[in-house]
Amino acid sequence: MNVASQRAGWSRLPLRTAAFVVLTCVAILGVSGWREWAARDAVLKDAETEMANVARSLTQHAEDSLDLLDSGVVGVVSRLEMDGADPTTIAKLRNLLEARKKAMERVHSLAIIDDQGNWLTAPGTISSTLSDDAFFRYHQVSPKREAYVGHPVKSLVDGEWVVTLSRRFNKPDGSFGGVVLAAIGSSYLSHFYEQFEIGRNSSVTLMYGDGMIIARNPNNEKFVGRSVGDAPLFREASLQRPNGAYHFKSPLDGTERVSFFKRSARYPLVLLATVDKDELLAPWRAAAISRMLYVVALVMLIAVIGAMLVRHLQRGQRMAAALVEKEAHFRLLAEGSSDMVTRIGLDERLRYVSPSSNRVVGWRPNQLIGTDALAGIHPEDRPQVQAIVDAMKRGDTDEARVTYRNVHRQRSEVWLESTMRVTRKDNGNVDGVVAISRDITEQKKLETRLETLAIEDSLTGLANRRRFDERLKEEWARAYRDRSSLGLLMIDVDHFKSYNDEYGHPAGDACLRVVAKIIAAEMQRVGDLATRYGGEEFAMLLPNTDAAGCARIGERIRSAVHDAGLVHASNPTAPCVTVSVGGATCRPAMERTAGTGSLVEAADRALYAAKDTGRDRLMMSGEVMNLLARASGQ
Repeated sequence: MNVASQRAGWSRLPLRTAAFVVLTCVAILGVSGWREWAARDAVLKDAETEMANVARSLTQHAEDSLDLLDSGVVGVVSRLEMDGADPTTIAKLRNLLEARKKAMERVHSLAIIDDQGNWLTAPGTISSTLSDDAFFRYHQVSPKREAYVGHPVKSLVDGEWVVTLSRRFNKPDGSFGGVVLAAIGSSYLSHFYEQFEIGRNSSVTLMYGDGMIIARNPNNEKFVGRSVGDAPLFREASLQRPNGAYHFKSPLDGTERVSFFKRSARYPLVLLATVDKDELLAPWRAAAISRMLYVVALVMLIAVIGAMLVRHLQRGQRMAAALVEKEAHFRLLAEGSSDMVTRIGLDERLRYVSPSSNRVVGWRPNQLIGTDALAGIHPEDRPQVQAIVDAMKRGDTDEARVTYRNVHRQRSEVWLESTMRVTRKDNGNVDGVVAISRDITEQKKLETRLETLAIEDSLTGLANRRRFDERLKEEWARAYRDRSSLGLLMIDVDHFKSYNDEYGHPAGDACLRVVAKIIAAEMQRVGDLATRYGGEEFAMLLPNTDAAGCARIGERIRSAVHDAGLVHASNPTAPCVTVSVGGATCRPAMERTAGTGSLVEAADRALYAAKDTGRDRLMMSGEVMNLLARASGQ
């Protein structure tokens, strides 16, 4: 990627980020909305399924009811055609029809009508004839013998709406003899539908094939006999199928309804089971609003974070633009840089070396061009640099920075920091690496010095308190694992304040250096550690050392300081500088309740005991315990 295309990519980054954030928010809202809509559809589908079961069951009930009526009608027709319609036969049949009506709740009425439309059997006295009724005219002109289900009509007996089923009977000569009529009351059907409670505002409606209502629950009295033939269910071709789901706004009560209709295959009946759509969707709507509030809150959070990110990128762009401007101003200075610039070919040979190589590595450019670019690197550092160069040659990475040691012509070696970047041909293939190297030897020395200062006391050259605390934890853990002992000496210069007051602070510093040198001379093993613990107090950590060994070393230190003969006229103990020494040892594995603090505390108590008993002496923690025991009379 060249610089121009990279900068173009940077300039489009905030826009791309903003577009990504917007798309993410839109996607979250879209997916959430789609899921809620799918949940809504699932609720509607479940309702449609429930309505379908109700519609099928009630359609079957209507067919069974008409079949029951028809079986009675067929029997009467057979008797009339066999025995004739004389008064004796009619009288017998009247009793039979009354008995059947009483035995079957669903039968509203049963009647026989002669060829003139006059009632042969009917409760009470009915003066009107039925010669003009649709069912009578149908049987009068049609020789067909099948049952005929007529439009719902008001009964002449009691004024109730009924649906009629009739059959023609013939005279012995085959001519039209009359009609046997049976009827089911609308109120019976409505009461039967009350058993199917499918919702607080649900309804079940049985209609004739042309849309006239036969029975309805609820409000049967209000709607029976009304025609809804102009509704889409009876007009639209797509709904003229045997059954199916049907969403509509009811023309009866103006309510949006989810329904399922079922057309009878044997009779001109349509059954419609419905539920109030708003009532059905109310639980889903409440849950969806709650869930969408959470989603909106999440989207708002993402939008805020995205806005902050875009703002940050725009600020970075402005900084990058300022940097490009500065690069233009300082280009001439960069070309004259004191850093060594080299170009490395794919064969890892140096193709170009800048004049500053003479200062950085001690060789002139003409002495280096054509040589192995990695030849002067320290053997321990070369694998790291080689791996980076190999990755760049493969195109795995475009830029890297590495620090390593390199041979110098006049000096033994120098530390170099190289920033390497691949170069490419016009077709994008890697053709080499450019390295800008600078001498950081002095920086490395400073880092080493700073590392030393972090763990070394600047006055005495011993370890400082921080280093002591770290090593104490390490040696305690090691002694615990090895089940070995760990010794500690605490050493304090006696009456050091009076020494400083009498001879001055420079003399006091010199005194501390002498004492530190004596203590450091006792570090005979790699694990031993001498520390300036603080002020005029020193500590010596002795791994794998028992109490006797600890005491020997402590006594040697005390004796060596005394024998050094540093004059201390105000020291009441001796006319020279002396030290008091407290020692303690422990086995961490045997003293599980103890810790590093307990060892320091024991050595410190021994040190104070040495001071309290006259100074210029060694006191071990075991001796302190014996003194305490004797003092308490034990």
